[in-house]
Order: sequence, then structure tokens, then C-alpha cells
Amino acid sequence: MNTDNNHTEPVAIEVRGARVHTLRDVDVDIPLHRLVAIAGVSGSGKSSLALGVLYAEGSRRYLSALSTYTRRRMTQAARTQVDSVRFLPPALALRQRPGAGGVRSTFGTATELLNVLRLMFSRLASHRCPNGHYHAPTMAVAAEMPIRCDVCGEPIEAPGAEMLSFNAGGACPTCHGTGIVRTVDDASLVPDESLSIDQGAVVPWRTFGFNVQPDIVREFGVRTDVPWSALSDHERDIVFNGPEEKRHITVASSKGVHHLDFTFRNARLTVLKELERANDERRLSRVDKFLVEHVCGDCGGSRLSPQARAPRIGDVGLAQVTAWPLSRVLEWAPGVIGNLPAPMRSMAGDLVDTLEDMGRRLMQLGLGYLTLDRSNASLSTGERQRAQLSRAVRNDTTGVLYVLDEPSTGLHPANIEGLIGVMRDLLDSGNSVVFVDHDVHVLRAADDMIELGPGAGVAGGRVIAQGTMREILANPHSRIAGFLAGREPVIVRPRRALPAQDDAESWIAMTTGPIHTVRALDISIPRGRMTAVTGVSGSGKTTMVLESLVPGLQAMADGHPLPGHVRSLTSHGVERVRLVDSTPIGINVRSTVATYSGVMDLLRRAFERTEEARARGLTLSAFSYNTGSLRCRQCEGTGQIDLDVQFLPDVTITCPACSGRRYRPEAQRCRIAFPGHPAGLSLPDLLALDLDEVLGLLDRQAQADRGPAGHAGTEMPAATGRRIRKALRSLHDLGLGYLTLGEDTPSLSGGEAQRLKLSNELGRDQSASLFVLDEPTTGLHPLDVRTLIGVLQRLVDRGATVVFIEHDLDMVANADYVIDMGPGGGEEGGEVVAAGSPDRIAADERSVTGRYLAEYLRSSSDATPRHGGAMAGA
Repeated sequence: MNTDNNHTEPVAIEVRGARVHTLRDVDVDIPLHRLVAIAGVSGSGKSSLALGVLYAEGSRRYLSALSTYTRRRMTQAARTQVDSVRFLPPALALRQRPGAGGVRSTFGTATELLNVLRLMFSRLASHRCPNGHYHAPTMAVAAEMPIRCDVCGEPIEAPGAEMLSFNAGGACPTCHGTGIVRTVDDASLVPDESLSIDQGAVVPWRTFGFNVQPDIVREFGVRTDVPWSALSDHERDIVFNGPEEKRHITVASSKGVHHLDFTFRNARLTVLKELERANDERRLSRVDKFLVEHVCGDCGGSRLSPQARAPRIGDVGLAQVTAWPLSRVLEWAPGVIGNLPAPMRSMAGDLVDTLEDMGRRLMQLGLGYLTLDRSNASLSTGERQRAQLSRAVRNDTTGVLYVLDEPSTGLHPANIEGLIGVMRDLLDSGNSVVFVDHDVHVLRAADDMIELGPGAGVAGGRVIAQGTMREILANPHSRIAGFLAGREPVIVRPRRALPAQDDAESWIAMTTGPIHTVRALDISIPRGRMTAVTGVSGSGKTTMVLESLVPGLQAMADGHPLPGHVRSLTSHGVERVRLVDSTPIGINVRSTVATYSGVMDLLRRAFERTEEARARGLTLSAFSYNTGSLRCRQCEGTGQIDLDVQFLPDVTITCPACSGRRYRPEAQRCRIAFPGHPAGLSLPDLLALDLDEVLGLLDRQAQADRGPAGHAGTEMPAATGRRIRKALRSLHDLGLGYLTLGEDTPSLSGGEAQRLKLSNELGRDQSASLFVLDEPTTGLHPLDVRTLIGVLQRLVDRGATVVFIEHDLDMVANADYVIDMGPGGGEEGGEVVAAGSPDRIAADERSVTGRYLAEYLRSSSDATPRHGGAMAGA
């Protein structure tokens, strides 16, 4: 029953026959007004259930209830592949990768903290008269009464909140509220001084088709037939800054000699004019290479006009306060009240209470180190998602289903309780919360859990366990229960002993000067080992690794100078740096697992040799779904088409002509025989199979003494089969066997993308390589984390040095060496708190990470390496 004994209102969402992506006719009841976790290995169907069914159908039904006039201005959700969904509330999703917003979006605007501060500086501040005198705070401003300067008697116009906004009337006139200005980079205008102007030395003229400019500049007395380096300063100045004046020139063409008047456009002006015309990404990219960005000199990067920077609360203005981290803003705000006249204190108290309430949840989520003027685009996806979550709580909704995708992304264990508290706040307001996550600390906080699996892809998509935490722990089919109960071992690889500190050639050493909020550093990283870089959000991990170590080593490898803040760096044999991040692979659906892994070319060669292909004269190119003659003509080989539905957004659907298989029916005639498939399989057939299925076919073929009985076309050439098996075996070992060969790579999760990028590295000697991974466990089940550890071990076995930025305690515990940054975030961090083996970090009282690591290691009933586990699987 979906109702209890005392109420007739539903107590659970009823999902019947869900078939989204990998879900296999799933029937499940999801409790309402509870904190419900969805768990399972990567690819088991968690996001399909949470986002593909609950959110998609909940938002679609809500939009369907609106008027046609309103609906046509909003994104439309396609009907979900499910038999029925009953008792589903309106749904909101907080995705793993929320949008970053535009150039004007900051942490302050995204969280709406800046709205409150603008009201405070509009209503509670001392305002300046035209002669520079300040008037004490007064209620007359809030009452919109005219006030005059006590010193000179001039009227004072106190700006309203909108006039303090850099998105409105308060924008700096120089940078237009962006905080940055773009200027022409002179070095890019003439990069090769050995060329003459006639030879194309002035690149913008050549790039943008101003071929007559050399003829015009000669009329100014500039020599165009000598190397740029031979020109005088005066001549160079004319090229860069010459006046926009007309000159009479003679131009010879195939049609004769022409006498024309042309306006001179100097090199800088050429770039600026093209920037004005750049109305798409292609044009902008052509101009960008001639530009550099600087902090606006007029507003100092605050984005505010002089008038918006003028109001003062105490001795600070809005620009100074927004440059503070949130924690400092919250410390400052209460002190504002006592310095105001008594009649203003009630109003000030309300504003401060609002600011503190908004800020409290952000502090709970570990974002207190962020400054309010920080560009939203510079925040990590985890930081943006947590800011979005805080805003959702503040909206005071009720009766809404919130669907959270990996809310623990980028979160240090110290902030997990804050995350759980914020999710509970949503429940307390009468909402329901469903979240997808892998962090066992977050999962343990759930009231109920739904676990999908048991495997990934075709091996998953089923509910294998459901119930309260007690019921999950007792369920023998659950694959997460052992991790929730602490029964699973923590250490799954033998840690490598560290080299002696005085063995300089066994360590990568780097010293840096201060940058951002990170202080001067002196660090060492052991070669041929796994090193974890840890610390709370904002402690300086990214700055140390991605902004210092990686560019420093890349500069050395390319023979370039070190970045300015990197004072010294010794690599001792590391010649190659490989940054393996979670950014999507490819830019569109034409990039697939088959093309990225190199298998597609091997398959095309194999099908080119089939008897049918030879008989029909089909060459290698015919089997390309991008350009070949066999590709589907309707979708042009993409497997999907976009429908223009006039006033609604375009809708992407599976191509009806090829059913998403990318090829015309004629491609089915060319087949390769495999054991168990007497009729053979076509190229579209193979692309529709998952990697493990294809690997199984090839394994069985390799074991067969002879081909299958009957004549079904052509067998896979043995050498080609071996090469494909080798490539697919690497992907299988990475835990990606559930992906189909034809799956487009941009749709892969961040964790899947990272592992796929590692697939080509496993069989090589890596003694001169450094691999850097940024939070590689994002989106990974604890079992998948073990697989990843095994993969990294294989790289280390090949001589590689591996460095990863990570919060996941399983990864940290299995590292050989740990560098812990902190102790806090932002201005309270930026130092190396502790460095050494995981056990040493766990014993260090100064390390915040160490406290949680020590507890985690103690909670494990068996901390010895588990042979036959991750290492064997990898």
C-alpha cells in the first residue's frame, strides 16, 4: 500500500517499468519526506533513476500544468521511458556540474549574499556629498527623504541598491562591470622580427585580410622591404599607433592598375575593430590570440564605479567587503549594528540576520574561504553545486522533490556533517530528498537506500537491495553494505617504502613564492610512488599542483622559463607530465569509445576485407560513420537528429532511419563470423555491444581451433583480433567493460573520462612520466575506487610517479606519501601542515585530514591488503 493507516496522502513515489538507459523494467517505491540515497557501482543506473526518471518526469509534469504561453518559453522535458510514475511531486535537480554563469556572475551574486550587502551599504552607510564630505548614517535615507551635507550644505544623493550593482547602474565605466580589461598584446602583433612588412610581419593585417595596409603604410614613410628589426622606433610607432587617415595608393591587379584612396588602420586598431565585430566563437578565437587580460586599473577589479565605491560603513566600502572571504564578512556584519543611531538598529538587525542565515549554511558546506567577488567560473563544480544547494534551502519551498547528483563532490570529510545538515533542512521544510552518492559517510546518513546493480551496463539496471540502513546492512545481495559497516579492508595495495630524504635524485623538489592565498612552499614528492595531496576546500591543493608543479615541469620539458612564482624545481628524470582530468572527451557525438581507443580503425579494416565488401567494391572509407558511403543519410552518422519545433527548443531524438546505429541498412550485409553467431555480426552490431561482450567474442574466437561451422562470410583476421583484444582488455581492467563501443565519449561521467584517458598508458614504460589526477574518485563506487587504485598501481609498477588531489579516504589511505595542505581554506590555509606516510599523517594532531584518516583506519576491521581484490582485478 502507498498510504499509511492514519492518512490518505501518499507516502512513496511509485515507479513501474522504468527503462531509461540501463534500467531494466525497474519497479520501485521511493519514500516521500525522507532522505533517500541511491547507490550502486558506476554505470548501474543510479543517475538514470534519479535524473532520468524522477527529475525528468517530475519537471515535465510540472511544466505541463502551466499555460501554453508559459510552456513555450521554458525548456521542455521529453516523456520518460517508464510505464507509470505515481505520486510524484514537482522536482528540482541539483546537478553535479551546474552552470558557471556569465562573466558577471560571482560567488556573491550566485548566492545572493551581494543583494543583502548592497542593501546594507545603501541604507546603513555614510554617504558622500559632491564635495567629498561624509554624512553620518540616518533613517532619512531609508525613508527616501532628501538630506544635505552638514559641512557644505550640498544635497546628497544616496544610491539605491541597484546603483550599487555592477550589473546595473554601479558598473565601472572602464571595464563595464567585469573587473577586467582586454588590451592588445604588442608582442603578438609582430612575433617574428626577421620578416619584413611585405613578407607578412604584421600578423593582424594578414589574419584579417587587410592586404593593402603595407601599401598604405609606405605612404607614411615606413619601409616595408626590410626586416622589422631594422625599423626605427618612429616607423614601428606608425605601424602600431598611426592615425586613421586616408592615403592615395596605386594597386596593380589582373585587371590593370588602380588608383585608390584607402584609410590606414594600424595594427592595434585592426585588432580592436575585429573584436567589435566578433559575434561568434570562431571570430572571437581569431581575435583572442592578439589580446591580454588585465585587472581593471580604475576599479581595481571590484567592478564598481567610483559612486558605488563611495558609501562607507565604518571605514570600509562595498568593494573592500566583497573582497573579503565569507567567514570574515560574517564576523564583521554584527559589529555594524552597535555603531548606528538607535532608530536604525532594528532595520540593521534584520539585514544582518538575513546575511548570517544565508552565510551560515554556506559555512556549513565549507565555503567560508571564498571571497564574494570571486568569479563563479573560477569555482570548482563541487563549490558551485554546494552554493546552489544552500540557495535551495533558503528558498523555503515545501512539497518539492529535490534530486541531488553527487552532492559530496569536492567535499572534505570535515564538511560532510554540514552537507547532511543542509539536506535535513530541506526535509524539515516539508520536501523530499533523493541523492546519488558514493561517499559512505553521506550514505550512512540516509533514512532509506535503493541500491542498483549488481554490475554496470547490461549487468546492472536492477534493484538489488532496498530499505533502511539496518536492512541494507543485513542484505546479502548488497555490494555497498560491507563498506557502510566497515567490514571491507581499507588498504588494498602494499605501500611502497619511501626513499631516504637525503637521496635527492629520488625526489621531485619544488619551492615557490606566495601566490593567491598560498604562502611560500617547499615541497618534495617521491619518484615512483603514489602521492596524495589533501586538505579542506580552498587550502591550496590546486594552486600547488595544477598552477605550480604541472606548469613548472611542462615548462622545463619544453625548454621554457619556470612560471614567475616557481623559484626552483628539480625533476630528476621526469620528462613527461600527463594531466588526467575529468573534462569530457571530444566535443560531439562523433567521438566514441571505438574511435578514442583506436578500435574503430581496426574494425573498419576487418570489414573492408569481408567477401561482401570486396564484391561490392567497398573500401576502408566506406565504413566510416562520419564520411563513408554506408553512413545513415538522415542523421549523417550521428545516430540522432535535432527536431526544430518552432517556438520550442530543439528536441534531440534517436534517428528513426537507423535507430541510432549510424549506418544504412546496406551495412548489415557485410558480416564477420564469430563462435555462437553463425549468421555473423555487422559493424553496427558490434558497435551496439558493450566492450566485455566484444571481448568475449574475440576470446572465444582465439580459443577455437577453427572457425564456426557453415559459411557466414569472413572471420576476423587473427592479428587484428589480437590488437582489438589488447585495447579492450585495457578498458576492461579499468572497469569500463560495460560501455558500448559506439557510446559517445562526451556523455561519459568525469570518472569514466579519466579512466579512458589512462587506457593508452598502461602498457608503456613510464619511468620518466608524472601522472596528475584531480579528484579522480568523483562519481566512483568504493569498488570502482579499488579498480582505480589497481590501475594506478600498474602505472607505478611501470616506473611512473603518480600525484592525485583527493578527499576520498580510501585513496588517501592507499597512497605511499601524503602532503596535507591547510589548516583551513583561503586566508586560513595555504601551508603544508604535514607530509609523510598515511600513518604519519593520521598521527599528526595538526592535520585536519589526519583526524578523519585515523578514525577511518581504526573503523576498518581488516586493514591488511586483500589479495585477489583490486590488484588482481586490475
